[in-house]
Amino acid sequence: MSEIQRNRTSVDIYGQQYVIVGSESSSHVRLVASLVDDKMREISSKNPSLDISKLAVLTAVNAVNDYIKLTDRLERLENELNRVKDGK
Repeated sequence: MSEIQRNRTSVDIYGQQYVIVGSESSSHVRLVASLVDDKMREISSKNPSLDISKLAVLTAVNAVNDYIKLTDRLERLENELNRVKDGK
C-alpha cells in the first residue's frame, strides 16, 4: 500500500505563524493561506472591533458561502451541458 506524501508548509495568516501539513503542494497551501489572510484583513478593515475568534468565524462563513455559490453554479452548468448534449 502506498503512503500519501505529507508536505509541511509554514504560512503566516493574520500575523500568526502556522505549519500546515497535508498532501497539497506548498505553493497551493501558500495560495490558500494568502487568500484567507486577505479575507481576514478585508473583514477586519470593515469591522475593526471584531476579536480574532469572531473574525476567524466570519472568514470561514464567507469562504463556505463562496464555496456553496460555486458548487451551485457548477451544478447548473453541468445540468445545462447535459441538456445540450442530450439535444433537449
